[in-house]
Amino acid sequence: MHVADFSLNMLGANGIVGAGIAPTTGTALASKLRGTDQVSVCFFGDGAAARGTFHEAIAMGSLWSLPVVYVCENNGYQQWVPRENVAVVDSVADMAASYSIPGVSVDGQDVVEVYEAAGEAVKRAREGGGPTLLEARTYRFYGHSLGDEQQYRTAEEVDEWKQNRDPIKLLGQFMRDRDWLSEEQDQAIQADANGEINAATQFAEESPWPSAEEVTTDVVAPIQEVA
Repeated sequence: MHVADFSLNMLGANGIVGAGIAPTTGTALASKLRGTDQVSVCFFGDGAAARGTFHEAIAMGSLWSLPVVYVCENNGYQQWVPRENVAVVDSVADMAASYSIPGVSVDGQDVVEVYEAAGEAVKRAREGGGPTLLEARTYRFYGHSLGDEQQYRTAEEVDEWKQNRDPIKLLGQFMRDRDWLSEEQDQAIQADANGEINAATQFAEESPWPSAEEVTTDVVAPIQEVA
């Protein structure tokens, strides 16, 4: 979850809901001040749209016409609560009108549709058109965490989405229908991916625990000893 790679301009994530929205607006401001063609993109869930930082950051992005794309992955559930229990507005994209920016809602399970909508939003931002609020209507196949008993939905609902709305399966079928991908190629790609995952898992399980001296590695805040 907490992945960052500055060499790839991936500035990282943290466990606070919607915490990336404001910093992403800041990096977009930096790009505009520097005169680069960079576009900042942040991802957050539908629950984050209820936080003040969501509204404050988007208001600023719109006011200053910043090159940023706000991507909401609306999976219909806010941690352990169905969205309709806590939100009056069904589509997060509808909130964009409050800030005079485009709000685009797409099928988050359709890779092609997401790709095309994201490309338009990035192009608009890069050309000085300002932010876009892009909503991907998607679904969470698993619980919010390992201890989530998922009592807020039925197993039948989850199975229905897994069987009929899995984005990887849908993309594979899309490509096979156009003869862009054979069944053998599809299986080989999935086998390679599974092999890479298994190798990484094995490496992690067989690696020694880090030494106690590494506890301060990559820690931003200084640690002071108390006498």
